[in-house]
Amino acid sequence: MLDKNGIAKRIAKEVQDGYYVNLGIGIPTLVANYVRDDIEVEFQSENGVLGMGPFPFEGEEDADIINAGKQTITTLPGASFFDSAMSFGMIRGQHVDLTILGAMEVSENGDIANWKIPGKMVKGMGGAMDLVASAENIIVAMMHTNRAGASKLLKNCSLPLTGVGCVKKIVTNMAVIEVTPKGFKLLERAPGVSVEAIKDATEGELIVEGDIPEMKL
Repeated sequence: MLDKNGIAKRIAKEVQDGYYVNLGIGIPTLVANYVRDDIEVEFQSENGVLGMGPFPFEGEEDADIINAGKQTITTLPGASFFDSAMSFGMIRGQHVDLTILGAMEVSENGDIANWKIPGKMVKGMGGAMDLVASAENIIVAMMHTNRAGASKLLKNCSLPLTGVGCVKKIVTNMAVIEVTPKGFKLLERAPGVSVEAIKDATEGELIVEGDIPEMKL
């Protein structure tokens, strides 16, 4: 199985030259560490940063330069800073090529629940609602099961939804899965993880066609 960095490394392979990419809070923020050096990518954060780089080394942090998750970040030459109105104008205007989000649940038809944490007070779903409503290419980075071992890839989400029918692909610690009109389609499996184990960990409809290759990281 993959750890969080492994998930981010696999998603980084989905990033193409010239892309503008929004990174959500959590695992998605790690993707910037693994993008190939031979391509140019602009990472956007909804708090008003364009041109994010990898996380800073310890001792080199600048407390004034943070992402939407309030983590210290680095910026690349040519990076820009702007207000929330400009940032969400970019998001709502569909000027982002790829959106990478974390999630607590995803349904087999592409619904996503990633803002309401059971038992915790939250102010609202925030910018996530703009991202899922505006983005045409959404990849979810998540663990396949919760801490109790229950599937997070469901027939129907049990938590309040952030978006409906918007997720295109999911990368978990166990698999790469495409969301299709017929359900989840297994594309790749994590090293050492069997197809049967993925089936057992997936509540929603899982389509398996032919031999499923291992991920190449």
